[in-house]
Amino acid sequence: MTIDMYSNLKLQQPDWSSEIDRVKQRFDREFKQEAFDLPAEVEAMPIFREWIGHNLAAKITSPFWELAGFQKNHRCLDIGCGVSFLIYNWREWETYFYGQEVSTVARAALNSRGSQLNSKLFKGVQAGAAHQLQYENDTFDRAIATGFSCYYPPEYWKLVLQEVKRVLKPNGVFIFDAIDPDTELAENWAILETYLGAEVFLSPLTEFTELVKEVGGRVTSTKSGELFQMYRVSFEA
Repeated sequence: MTIDMYSNLKLQQPDWSSEIDRVKQRFDREFKQEAFDLPAEVEAMPIFREWIGHNLAAKITSPFWELAGFQKNHRCLDIGCGVSFLIYNWREWETYFYGQEVSTVARAALNSRGSQLNSKLFKGVQAGAAHQLQYENDTFDRAIATGFSCYYPPEYWKLVLQEVKRVLKPNGVFIFDAIDPDTELAENWAILETYLGAEVFLSPLTEFTELVKEVGGRVTSTKSGELFQMYRVSFEA
């Protein structure tokens, strides 16, 4: 490929920086516990009261470990990890934790405290978006990505799937979730998140299963929640 052809190819690729920056800013503010200035009609919504009262997370968190099948000494990449290593049972799973995160605040908190919590299992968090993983090919036994596919259109998620396939070992497993637009919470949660700074895409779940097939993956299990549906995916060699 000539330099001109490579340059033209780069120009044709979508620029996701604005979407990624919106998500980064939205979660940086939350992790810093900054106040959000929302319209009165949004603050009057029951879902806002649940969010501000810290009761919403329990409803919408995807229990990825139920599908991951972690084993001792597995290497797991948590994409969009937030402060995952500080709040989930990685010590119980005896699984090595690697992360990648766009939020500067979450990444700094995890890198400063993770090794203090368990220096053997915690392997650090890299800066970067989900479609540009900062890891080598065939590195991980498991990869997880929960809670953020909804902030991007499906064409972005195809890039994520391709990157995950690259970094997983041949027998590796990927766990991700997607918002189910038919759930009772979906529309109001999308409104809330949009006002918090990150637009939500209520894409049909069938689009995600089709994307998995397009990149040579196979959905081997699913689990439905109050807002998100989880998928366990393996990839063809």
